[in-house]
Amino acid sequence: MAENPVTVYQGGTLAQQVLSSAPEGMLIAPVWRRIAAFAIDVVVMSLLLQVLTRFQFLEILISWNYLTENLRYAASFLMTWVIFFASLWLYWKYTGRAYGRSLGQRAFRIAIVHDNGTLLELHHFGPRAFHKLRYLIPVLGWLFGIRDIFRARSKTAEYRTSVDLSNHTVAAVDWSLPSDTRLNLK
Repeated sequence: MAENPVTVYQGGTLAQQVLSSAPEGMLIAPVWRRIAAFAIDVVVMSLLLQVLTRFQFLEILISWNYLTENLRYAASFLMTWVIFFASLWLYWKYTGRAYGRSLGQRAFRIAIVHDNGTLLELHHFGPRAFHKLRYLIPVLGWLFGIRDIFRARSKTAEYRTSVDLSNHTVAAVDWSLPSDTRLNLK
């Protein structure tokens, strides 16, 4: 016979059940919102770079044949990747400093906060932006992304990605945060 087929509801939101320091009523953002926000950020920045380079940027970015050509082509290919990474790092860092989150996260109502629900200080956005660049590494980025999708759906990982764990952050639904925190999100 089973020991106890009935489980007792402990109360509180998912965030409170997983994170002991989570404020009352805080909800963790669903994985699909996080993926969509990330994709919007990357697509918007890629299109901006494409327009700024008179529609040459993406052609060079995805042309691995440039590495087999002469040194000039290989250098332009590598420089394009450096510009791609640097522009996204700067975008995530400075939109985070200005708005407390990226524009994609803002569109999907995701707030990036500390484990206890407090807002991030300005110096946290640079390292967090740098850690997000791992998803853009060719081939390996997909593997990191898939691993983090499973982590963000796992209670044992506290519904946080490796970026969240390394920066001590949580992706919360912005309207579920306490009112004093919500007022400071722009």
